[in-house]
Amino acid sequence: VARRLAKVGYMAFAPDGLTSVGGYPGDDTKGAAAFRTVDGKKMTEDFVAAALWLKKRPDSKGKLGAVGFCFGGGIVNQLAVRLDSELNAGVAYYGRQPGAADVPKITAPLMLHYGGADTNTNAGIPAFEAALKANNKKYELFIYEGKQHGFHNDTTPRYDAEAAKLSWERSLEFFKKNLK
Repeated sequence: VARRLAKVGYMAFAPDGLTSVGGYPGDDTKGAAAFRTVDGKKMTEDFVAAALWLKKRPDSKGKLGAVGFCFGGGIVNQLAVRLDSELNAGVAYYGRQPGAADVPKITAPLMLHYGGADTNTNAGIPAFEAALKANNKKYELFIYEGKQHGFHNDTTPRYDAEAAKLSWERSLEFFKKNLK
């Protein structure tokens, strides 16, 4: 994803949430096991620090966007809660939603992508959307009917080329509108 963003004119940084335990081990099963050993609070602080470091680099244009998939989508939502006006746009793919009490802290516009067949992750969407509306937050929500969690990941059988292409085009347009 970082390479794809760089190709269209964005400075991109893709931190590895498993750095503190040796980095991504090369396969999803081992990665899932490694995630269970990570200090979640420290990892969140590392992501916050990485985002602020990127924004404050001398070669930065001063605007910060975040995009994440699955766990990373939840991190994007947490960055929106934590970074206040430091985050200028967030795109979360099938990410865990923050609690309604945290929604007032969000100032960045958000774009949210979910697979319609993902009933587990999607269970939190109604409360999140209600809180976004109640707090007059700028957001766009897209649910890709019949698509699975991970529909954008071309290394799994859940991949859906059409939904991935459409969601990525929407995401790039959203960043163009909010970051350029």
